[in-house]
Amino acid sequence: MTIPPHWARWGDPDLAQPLPDSARGLVDAAFGPLADHLSVGLDAVRLPEPALPPETLDGLRALVGAEHVHLDHETRVRHTRGKSTPDLLRMRAGDGSDAPDVVVRPAGHDQVAAVVEWCGRHRVALVPFGGGTSVVGGLAARRDGYAGVLALDLSRLDRLVALDAESGTAVLEAGVLGPRAESLLGEHGFTLGHFPQSFEYASIGGFAATRSSGQSSSGYGRFDSLVLGLKVATPIGTWQLGHAPASAAGPDLRQLVLGSEGAFGVITEVTLRVRPVPPVRVYEGWRFGSFAAGAAAVRDLVQAGVTPTVLRLSDEIETAVNLSSPSAVGGGEGGGGCVLITGYEGEPDGVEALRAATGARLAALGADPLGEGPGTAWERGRFAGPYLRDSLLDVGVLVETLETATFWSQLLSLYERVRTAVVRALAGQGAPSLVLGHISHVYPTGASLYFTVVAKELADPLAEWTVAKTAASEAIAAAGATITHHHGVGRDHQPWLAQEIGPVGVEVLRAVKQRIDPSGVLNPGILVP
Repeated sequence: MTIPPHWARWGDPDLAQPLPDSARGLVDAAFGPLADHLSVGLDAVRLPEPALPPETLDGLRALVGAEHVHLDHETRVRHTRGKSTPDLLRMRAGDGSDAPDVVVRPAGHDQVAAVVEWCGRHRVALVPFGGGTSVVGGLAARRDGYAGVLALDLSRLDRLVALDAESGTAVLEAGVLGPRAESLLGEHGFTLGHFPQSFEYASIGGFAATRSSGQSSSGYGRFDSLVLGLKVATPIGTWQLGHAPASAAGPDLRQLVLGSEGAFGVITEVTLRVRPVPPVRVYEGWRFGSFAAGAAAVRDLVQAGVTPTVLRLSDEIETAVNLSSPSAVGGGEGGGGCVLITGYEGEPDGVEALRAATGARLAALGADPLGEGPGTAWERGRFAGPYLRDSLLDVGVLVETLETATFWSQLLSLYERVRTAVVRALAGQGAPSLVLGHISHVYPTGASLYFTVVAKELADPLAEWTVAKTAASEAIAAAGATITHHHGVGRDHQPWLAQEIGPVGVEVLRAVKQRIDPSGVLNPGILVP
């Protein structure tokens, strides 16, 4: 069973650790003397007074049961915002100003639909809440103009509804968290193979609503490529999508829901492609002399159709520092350069054949083999990064991530432009920084770029990060890359979405929003420009 996450940190509270002395020494050297920056207590978080009158809430209690309508301080705190660094900084400072007035836990699609209808009737903003792991401001609805804000906690929608072993499909309710999904499917010998860093706390509905991408995306695909069907509760009725493995019956309307972040309806069930649990999983490491050489090799692999389940290339700084998995580069073999992690999953013969083909191609492209040690270390520590972020925030070091994607011909140029923009934006404020990068989701035509930014925390870290994130976003938009590959739009990326999709695209989104949500109660202020 997944332990409820900490209200102002990441993940399991029992796994929170102080920054190790060895790491503290390194950070001290990079950013100067450190000082403790500790969080307020949960009881000290300041919340707005609930705006909804008691008699109005009686209607909610009749719909889902009084025991599933929550007004207490702790529950409201735990449903305030997501897990971006700005979200955590606000919570650690005791700022709960975005807290919902009420948290409701429905059971099943019909109760969700009834709550959606209730919110429309009473003009209450509704925020779908799955695992609460948004890192783009996707859980902070606009309050102005609404009677109140309701967080719709989907944790009771936690069933495997159906499994079609012959077709290789499964229907999961939207509130199922990643580990439970793997457990439910594993009982029948199947897996989704979707393992983003948020896996332990993110939900099936959240994966769909944000177009999530997992660390095995090279082999399994992005989450949206696994989605065959959706059941959605909207203010104008139930929307059931996906009736066949492929269709030419007009535009694919699933694409309006995938990535919609609750703005067009509440996803209650997802029909997904599943695969047999692989009997063999092997991970290994390779070293390249430069990020450019490694990127060229990754492109060569994917364009040749030689694609391992995992392909993850760290740049020189991430390889050296490796904040996300300190032991992933292995025991110092060779030193310097960039490390590529390759992973293989499947039947023994297929794994060995693909591993041999990949190894031969990488060796021909100048890679040095590092063996299974780095890959195994990466696999073992891949969910540890957010805990280290908390430890660094505790000593006044700002840590945050951002991501994008572009075509291969623009990749290295974009990489340099974004890094330069962030470093300059922070240096201009007097904040020394490190910017780490990697490629972890690849396609024949291009790849994603993922950056981890580490900087000395200034007096106003929220303003500090806003300046850096704005500079990065402007660089991304100017280069014609996407403002987000897999984190979603939320509030944080909304200013640049209009530039990416153009005026016609904006009108399409607004028209869909107005028609499907005429009262505008579904996660207002999120996604739609």
